[in-house]
Amino acid sequence: MLNAGATVAHLKVLIGEDAGKVIPLEGDRIVFGRHPSCAVILEDGAVSRQHAQIVQSHGSYYVKDLRSRNGTQVNEADVAEPTLLKESDIVRVCEYAYSFHDDSSNGDLSEDTAYVKPRKPTDNDAIRATANINVPVNSDEAIGDDDDRSSIISRIDARSGSGVRLSVKPEVKLRAMLEIGKYLSNVLNIDDVLPSILAALYQIFPQADQAFVLLKEEEDEEPQVRACRSRRKDDDSMSVSRTIVNQAMRTGEAILSADASEDSRFVSSESLAGLQIRSMMCAPLIAQAGQRLGVIQITTFDLRSKFTEDDLDLLVNIGTQCTFAIENANMHQTLINRQNLERDLEIAMQVQIGFLPNKSPDVKEYDFADYYEAAQHVGGDYYDYIELPDGRIAITVADVAGKGVPAALLMARLYSAARYHLLTKKTPAEAMSGLNSEIATSGLGHRFITCAMAVLEPKSHEIVLVSAGHLPPIARDLDGNVEQIEGDDTGLPLGIIPDQTFVQSVHPLKSGETWVLYTDGVTEAMKPNREIYGSKRLQAFIKVGPFEVDALVKATVDDVNLFAAGHSQSDDLCIVAFQRVP
Repeated sequence: MLNAGATVAHLKVLIGEDAGKVIPLEGDRIVFGRHPSCAVILEDGAVSRQHAQIVQSHGSYYVKDLRSRNGTQVNEADVAEPTLLKESDIVRVCEYAYSFHDDSSNGDLSEDTAYVKPRKPTDNDAIRATANINVPVNSDEAIGDDDDRSSIISRIDARSGSGVRLSVKPEVKLRAMLEIGKYLSNVLNIDDVLPSILAALYQIFPQADQAFVLLKEEEDEEPQVRACRSRRKDDDSMSVSRTIVNQAMRTGEAILSADASEDSRFVSSESLAGLQIRSMMCAPLIAQAGQRLGVIQITTFDLRSKFTEDDLDLLVNIGTQCTFAIENANMHQTLINRQNLERDLEIAMQVQIGFLPNKSPDVKEYDFADYYEAAQHVGGDYYDYIELPDGRIAITVADVAGKGVPAALLMARLYSAARYHLLTKKTPAEAMSGLNSEIATSGLGHRFITCAMAVLEPKSHEIVLVSAGHLPPIARDLDGNVEQIEGDDTGLPLGIIPDQTFVQSVHPLKSGETWVLYTDGVTEAMKPNREIYGSKRLQAFIKVGPFEVDALVKATVDDVNLFAAGHSQSDDLCIVAFQRVP
């Protein structure tokens, strides 16, 4: 769950079934209550369905009572409005008590700390809450190899069909398959598929009183109720036997069970419903590759029409078709999500391109050229030409740690922040210091940024260079001599030390001299055999490359691609070059 030393805020259970364990407060909202849609389920009749919630806002945590019947307390005081939690505050929900610990104190976590994993809410939770149906999942006793207390009276292996009984009439199976096919033929959304499955079960098994579909949210989690149906709309006694569910999931067997013996005294008893005598079937949903997706469970309270082994055989066949429908719905949703993501990334790419310069500066006696390519749809490399009020031109190149959407978002922040500080500070060094302070205190996480600012003074033909851990520019003179330009003091990357002070250096620019700024996507380009392009190869190519900067940049990109020999690009690639025309 969490590593020792983790800094997430958490609650320590003081009173309750999980006393001594820790509940990490991850995410923006954690709801406590009896309802299965809650993140922390408290199975106590005094607890309301949605009793209380803890909300995180800007690093602070608040507890709010959700109009519960018995209220919520902090330090024995009733919570009438959202209440800020402070270190070691005691939160009480009926008979449950928790102590709050924020991320600075870290409480008393250790490597041996046991955690309570809050349940992740699903889209179907809202549907179940709206239906006002309470579906507790009973923990029951753990299943061993020999379970003589579960009232299991028949099993069928649902994994290969080898246990399916051939005595069931083929016309019955066919009619059931046609019935389930009718319900599932035109639905692809998982939240439509599951209710359709339950509707079909009620048609095929008219004695059914309750039915559930439980699915696993993630591979290592227990299945959760995703859809449920009761013949009586006001039924508030629906429950799922975790004992039966776990055994069906573990063994891959469909199970027929009964909660009471076939004592004839109960067959016509008027108190049958009150005694909760029931017949239950549970069939695992097993994917073609063998993964357990979940289970279908169906229950009747009428022992005069209790389920039989033929019914169980039929449910196994129905479960196979339902599994196909669920897999198809999941694949359909995955495809839709991928298409939506690709569309969003395409838009993000266009937005990011909009941040980059659409033309080079028009400066007498100077030529400029550039190239940018993200390793993914969007990237974290950045470059810009910023025209300062006194005629100077700031050429900035930066590389955000990482790639993809997170790096691109920080790149967008860097674009506006760099312009602001260069336009408001007197020197490039002060601008870099201000930029670093802003990035370091912005709460953007532990990402750092290497950055180089080269401010060109066209009148004096000088470059003022300041670097925050970025790769040194490469300069080539008119005679073809090449050198790396090391500043007087290359500082640490942006975002590491908030009060870091940067130092700038001044370099004269001779006639015909070319400067090349770049990111490590160039030098770390890789062959299929993992050989790195490297800075020495880059210097050697620039030494003999075309004289004009536009041709030089294009030829450098071609040389990098030729070196990589089709190997996928591992990092964003950015090159900016400028030259004092002789």
